[in-house]
Amino acid sequence: MSNIKAWKLISLFCLVSLLMGCQSKEEQLQETIKQSIAKAEVELVGLGSALDNGSIRNAALLSEYGRILSNDKPELAKIAGVLVQDATRKGALYSGLQQRLADIKSTYLIPPYDATLQNIDLLRDAAKPALFSDALTDPINMLADMSGGSLARVGAISQQAEGVGEGNQLVGNPNYGNWQTNSNGISFWQWYGMYRILGDVLDRVEYGSWSKRRKYSYYNDYGRARYSSPKQIKAQTAVETRTKQSYQRQGKQFTSPYASKKTGASGLSRSSYTPPKSRSSYSKTSSYSKYSGSVRNSNNRTSRGVSRGK
Repeated sequence: MSNIKAWKLISLFCLVSLLMGCQSKEEQLQETIKQSIAKAEVELVGLGSALDNGSIRNAALLSEYGRILSNDKPELAKIAGVLVQDATRKGALYSGLQQRLADIKSTYLIPPYDATLQNIDLLRDAAKPALFSDALTDPINMLADMSGGSLARVGAISQQAEGVGEGNQLVGNPNYGNWQTNSNGISFWQWYGMYRILGDVLDRVEYGSWSKRRKYSYYNDYGRARYSSPKQIKAQTAVETRTKQSYQRQGKQFTSPYASKKTGASGLSRSSYTPPKSRSSYSKTSSYSKYSGSVRNSNNRTSRGVSRGK
């Protein structure tokens, strides 16, 4: 009997040790997340300082484009002023990163931890000055399109080469608006807050048509994984699925806006061409990582410089 009791005690000890081991691993994960959050906070503050001191190239260019467009087309001065906000901490892009970090800090103790770590890693990537500078090419190119040709697109195929259509680089980017579905099941793009002024000069965008004919934008072709929260990605997927099902019921063909990357981008940082990878070994299984994708460079003709010239 003593041998049996000893065996039971040993088994119980092993079970308790196993449970304690699982708990300690969870605590280690939580500590890793805390450390990653701390690093993200420092890096985001650093990005803000870089915006403040004008050391981010495309932030300076965005401000310059806004000044030129306001002088050349005074009727667009208010819109230019709104878009130029992205060259500062007050812009939607930087504010979006701040909000994501705040959301992570309020929920980081809730599993799954691998998804949280992946989210932090992507956020830290997005806070890199070089990548943030690339992301600013979208508002820059909106101003370029509104200039009627006096300002050149940056890091993208030229407007002349891409064809008809302008000012839709920010459509689909949840930092600036979202898709609202009406009673007929049709989704239209709605701008947030101060960006509502864009609706006064740009045509209303219906999801299905935009999805089929979407033109190049940095966010949709390179930056979606880094500059979206998991919740925003989930909302985008829901709209896509809902629209696809509606088209199928009507016997119409649906094309996903993310089915393929649009060609024509050049002059971006090397980081933008590199699919995001998690710094943490715990993030390898996260479903969020499937939106990272691979990116292709392109040899298509692109626009260069502030003015088109000859």
